[in-house]
Amino acid sequence: MAVLKLHGTPFSTAAMRALAALYEKELDFELVPVDMKAGQHKSEAFLALNPFGQVPAFEDGDLKLFESRAITQYIAHEHASKGTQLVSPDPKKMTILSVWMEVEAHQFDPHASKLCFEHVFKKMFGMTTDPAVVEELEGKLGKVLDVYEARLTQSKYMSGACFGLADLHHLPALHYLQGTSSKKLFDSRPHVCAWVADITARPAWAKVIALQK
Repeated sequence: MAVLKLHGTPFSTAAMRALAALYEKELDFELVPVDMKAGQHKSEAFLALNPFGQVPAFEDGDLKLFESRAITQYIAHEHASKGTQLVSPDPKKMTILSVWMEVEAHQFDPHASKLCFEHVFKKMFGMTTDPAVVEELEGKLGKVLDVYEARLTQSKYMSGACFGLADLHHLPALHYLQGTSSKKLFDSRPHVCAWVADITARPAWAKVIALQK
């Protein structure tokens, strides 16, 4: 059986998303480090795996994938019988899960990822956080979280009673924002706050965070 390979760095939000899925499914895999500071993600060898030169890239034998959410869906479906059930065999439940995966990608992440950049990644690169930008992004993300608060009064997780990919996809941004002043956006909404506490305490996620140490 071919060894699963994930190319990336555990500090990348996209790579963290794929790593979470691998750990939830209890799969053996090889994490192939990509030195982004050295520009390795723009090398000819890496571009053969991801032509956009971004991490992560994923290999399962002859299959080569990029885009973290596509990778997590492949892992969840291909290894449905292992570990945590991250998708549903029921068409209606799977469609609801897909709706909330789309919400994460198109409503939540555009604002959350920019907040991560302002709060966390700018400091890594010796840049200064722009308070005006943070305030604007918090206003936009807050409106999304109002929808989440309403949703989470109806179900424990985004797509229903069970943890799934729609929840997992949020984890990287949630992890970084919990250590910033923007944490107040989650703490001020009780159902969102409880959901964040629940999904960030998962053992599989702890394994992802351990890779950063």
